[in-house]
Amino acid sequence: MIALLTGKIAHKSPEYIILDVNGVGYRVQIPFSTYYELPETGAQISLAIYTHVKEDAISLYGFRTPAEKNFFQLLISVSGIGPKMGKDILSNVQVDELAAAITRGDLARLSAVPGIGKKTAERMVLELRDKVLKMEIAPAAADGESAAPATGIEEDVASALVNLGYKEAVVKKTLSEMRIAPDASMEDVLKQALKALMK
Repeated sequence: MIALLTGKIAHKSPEYIILDVNGVGYRVQIPFSTYYELPETGAQISLAIYTHVKEDAISLYGFRTPAEKNFFQLLISVSGIGPKMGKDILSNVQVDELAAAITRGDLARLSAVPGIGKKTAERMVLELRDKVLKMEIAPAAADGESAAPATGIEEDVASALVNLGYKEAVVKKTLSEMRIAPDASMEDVLKQALKALMK
């Protein structure tokens, strides 16, 4: 599996580049964020590579930094997000901004990215929030803002519980009566809420 390529840029476009590695041309798909950082055609560069293998094709996706590649791999781990959509998402929003939106549970910001609907945004927050926090990409909250993530978590938990079939009014009442720690993860709050609802 190819993880890194170093060679000369034989061709570049916003969608892909052809990287000449010792006389072999590799077609590498790239997000706009990588395209904007590319030097002129003929220059030598190194790209972190993600290799996507299907029955009928092998596709290479290139990134200017390992962090961008790691975030791409996080995105495509979400149900409904394939490599092409993952690349398109990174073309429309910077990694640090995307990480911040996920950790805040900012569904409006995520849904504003082309290709991401409300359901996909909810899945991204549910599945990636804790992983993104561990990556420490998003800027830390300033003093006095520690309560903000809890609000986002409450909204996401409420949405998840409603999707499970609980009535919205009951869910909101239950959440309002719960004591949620500022550093609680979404999974913790969800478990706490389910216990309360099952009483």
